[in-house]
Amino acid sequence: MPKNLIKKYLPDPESIKEHKHLKIFGDLLHNANLWHLNRRSAAGAFAVGLFMAFVPVPFQMLLAAGFAILFRVNLPLSVALVWLSNPVTMPPMFYATYVLGAWLLQVPVHPFSFELTLEWLMQAISLYGPAFLLGCFVSGAFFSIVGYFSIRWLWRWKIINAWNKRKESRTK
Repeated sequence: MPKNLIKKYLPDPESIKEHKHLKIFGDLLHNANLWHLNRRSAAGAFAVGLFMAFVPVPFQMLLAAGFAILFRVNLPLSVALVWLSNPVTMPPMFYATYVLGAWLLQVPVHPFSFELTLEWLMQAISLYGPAFLLGCFVSGAFFSIVGYFSIRWLWRWKIINAWNKRKESRTK
């Protein structure tokens, strides 16, 4: 079952409740729905986690936890999926979102060069910002929708297969 596979890799709920950065959510973390793993909560967690992975801010895990609490989906899975955008995957992922946003806005893709100055930062925000943010939003929405429906379909497929195997074993 997908449930057993996912549970194998998720951290213990008590360790998450005691995490120093998640203390801001207080008693909201004690809602049992945040820790159950079923088709609805797993699919919702994939949607939240994948969308938040494309949000270009440094506190993505806190945002994912907040939205998991808001939508009452599996909190550990939502937070874990944010790590798809990690320091290794961020450069190609965010460059692809910038290219997508530039294509959607029909603006040319500008070459990227980095300088550690305030002037460069302000120019980069005006030059790359709109295309980058649009690309991040579209990519996040696309992958969260694909993730949501893929997990729901996969979960259903595994249950139907399990039923069919049980049915076959009874008829033998």
